[in-house]
Amino acid sequence: MQQARTEFAQALRAIAAERGLEADVILETIKEAIIAAYRRDARERGEETEEFEFDVEINPTNGEAKVFSWPLEKPEKRKDVTPPGFGRIAAQTAKQVIHQKIREAEKGAIMGEFEGRVGTLISGMILRFDGPDVRIDLGRTEGIMPKEDRVPTERLNPNQRLSFLLKEIRETPKGKQIFLSRASAEFVKKLFEREVPEMASKSVEVKLIAREAGVRTKMAVFSNQSGVDPVGSCVGQKGVRVQAVTNELGGERVDIIQYTDDTEDLIKASLAPAEGLSVKLSEKTKTAIVKAPEDQLSLAIGRDGQNARLAAKLTNCKIEIKGIPGSSSVKVVEGKEEAVAEPENGIEKAKKKSTKRS
Repeated sequence: MQQARTEFAQALRAIAAERGLEADVILETIKEAIIAAYRRDARERGEETEEFEFDVEINPTNGEAKVFSWPLEKPEKRKDVTPPGFGRIAAQTAKQVIHQKIREAEKGAIMGEFEGRVGTLISGMILRFDGPDVRIDLGRTEGIMPKEDRVPTERLNPNQRLSFLLKEIRETPKGKQIFLSRASAEFVKKLFEREVPEMASKSVEVKLIAREAGVRTKMAVFSNQSGVDPVGSCVGQKGVRVQAVTNELGGERVDIIQYTDDTEDLIKASLAPAEGLSVKLSEKTKTAIVKAPEDQLSLAIGRDGQNARLAAKLTNCKIEIKGIPGSSSVKVVEGKEEAVAEPENGIEKAKKKSTKRS
């Protein structure tokens, strides 16, 4: 007898450990399954069950189950209604229900674990492609990386292991789904937090970040501790830290600048590697007129206007770039004359105007 009790208790503990669940959760699922089985058998016998409440008591040591019933809102009339031999019948009938309930409880426990990791980096392996979306194996469950969270220039292959940003967990028609991203600016920020100890200790923080996924990122960093160089901390000795991030991003360029509360100086820094710039900012319209020497004009603008676009996005200002008087004087973004780079809710837009060079 002692052996039977031990076997049940051990089996309960083994299932709980294997599924990562509490033993009480499993017992509750078994109770629900037994009640469902009893109602089904009672209906087949022609007995009324709708007007009654039911409960099950399970001995956690030997697994013996008893069914109790009472009329609705009359718990004082509770009585044992366990049919002879019901334990064997209930076990057969409830088996599938128990498995289903345990799977649901297991999924709930897994989602609960991942909900605590939203906004952090997570490792996963490319499992398969669902059209433009990608299914990621996260170990105990799967995640999905939608098309808009993929890096356009990145080539992915099945069984490839990568890092992802756990962006959110959202309710869908198929239940809760884990959504991942490699294209967001937050992903780059989290990669630096992983590589830079000064960020983990909060002595260095990312104040602003702007990204064109797969091509270039600009990041403004600030030091909360005297004597700590925020840019140097992110770059690392011989560039080892920034190189580790760049490698994870497939070669995407990352510009790191020092944050300042002076918006004009911040705009100058954000337009690096261009030098010798002068900035005149209208605080009212958040428009900056930037004048650049002729030999620095193309650097300030960047290829296809990318440098100016990212600077506008980073600083949340509209930026007009002109040549210094005496040299060619143009406003250029995206490589077009008379174009303006301006942010729109933190995301730049290019407002192009057709003109002729005077």
